Amino acid sequence: MTMEKIRITSIDGNGQKLDGGSMFGNAPRPVWERWIQPDNLGRIPLACRSMLVEIDDKKILCETGIGAFFDPKMADRFGVQNADTHLLSKKLAEHGIDHSEIDYVILTHLHFDHAGGLLPSFTEIKSGNDQLLFSNAKYVVGKEAFARAKEPHFRDRASFIPGLVEKLESSGRLIIVDGDGSHSHSHSHADVIPEKISFTYSNGHTPGQMLPIIQGNSKKIIFTGDLIPGVPWIHLPITMGYDRYPELLIDEKQDLYNKAKNEDWLFFFTHDPVTACASIHKNEKGKYSANEKYETLDQFAL
Repeated sequence: MTMEKIRITSIDGNGQKLDGGSMFGNAPRPVWERWIQPDNLGRIPLACRSMLVEIDDKKILCETGIGAFFDPKMADRFGVQNADTHLLSKKLAEHGIDHSEIDYVILTHLHFDHAGGLLPSFTEIKSGNDQLLFSNAKYVVGKEAFARAKEPHFRDRASFIPGLVEKLESSGRLIIVDGDGSHSHSHSHADVIPEKISFTYSNGHTPGQMLPIIQGNSKKIIFTGDLIPGVPWIHLPITMGYDRYPELLIDEKQDLYNKAKNEDWLFFFTHDPVTACASIHKNEKGKYSANEKYETLDQFAL
């Protein structure tokens, strides 16, 4: 039996800058600024990194980042880098891939910095082109995360893009994965999504965040979304001010580490400004940290 060829590539889209205090929750600034230096407004640089998974001839993109859909005022507010250019599409093209060649786009949740890249740039939208990119892809999102986007809470409704849910529904290419919202894997998607992909769920940041796990021939890799945005957040007590239930999120990280400890897992980070991927190590004091760091992945054989 021939093994499937599974390759992983990190694709950096438009970056952003957000308030460091918000990104590090109750961690004091003298602690977190040792990890990421803020600018004069107290904002820290954050990547919006997508993970391209190629399984034989199938191309799966995990998330689309913030994109370039914001008008100039909002782009400035969120520190969107290269705000007039859809960097994700550009970077895909540099890898020889047009957005129309993507078969699946997996969305962990629909906050604008994870799904905004579905939309064209602000300039294109202003000229009348507001159609979703990835025109031949199936859009994959969890049932609970999709429901949250349709009916957001007052606390997070500004995190969703007006009209995006309707565009996804009218595309005719939306797959809603009916996971159970627990930390176990769902297999209800197996008839339409490559079988090497399974999901685990996290509710600490937002309801039903759906994290894809790719089973390779020698390793597993998990796209950690906003459960573990980057290397500093590996440490169990570190959470974001944006998280819905910080204590639950800490428990979810601990559960994930326990699950991964006996297998060869890699953790892919969407927001870390330097590190795209790492393994995670637990020291003799019980503290978790990054090990075997990768700044980028390019056709990494899994």
